[in-house]
Amino acid sequence: MPPTAWRTGPDGAETVARLLVAFRDHNGKDWPSENAFLASVEKLMERTDTEFLLASPTEDSPPEGVCQLRFRFSVWTASDDCWLEDLFVSDAARGNGVGSALVDAALERARVRGCRRIELDTSESNENALRLYERFGFSTSSKSDGPARDLFLGRAL
Repeated sequence: MPPTAWRTGPDGAETVARLLVAFRDHNGKDWPSENAFLASVEKLMERTDTEFLLASPTEDSPPEGVCQLRFRFSVWTASDDCWLEDLFVSDAARGNGVGSALVDAALERARVRGCRRIELDTSESNENALRLYERFGFSTSSKSDGPARDLFLGRAL
């Protein structure tokens, strides 16, 4: 059986939070707390601009992957843009197509919502993620046709 991915609602909040905590741990962090993750997931699930996807290696196995999508209107596309904010697959499920199922489902959710662009950021040292995203047509220049790559910038407040 191939991996399966689906949009989850409030009934999946604890599973989403559990997988995001595993993502936090995978990144060597210990904050936010498990309770803060659950509260944040529940709060985001109340909003119409955020969706969470879950994925399982098989139809009858528990979720081992999560993806968070955020939507915002863009004057440059005259439609919503989709921001693939987080995508995580547990160590045990890596290499089984769970990540691909999540990206495929994210692209479909963006299309259903009328988005004309989907963007994300990942570390340039994360070769597995880069290969996954490139396989789905993501590139370093999503906003222009020029030779320069787009850069994601940020700063703590």
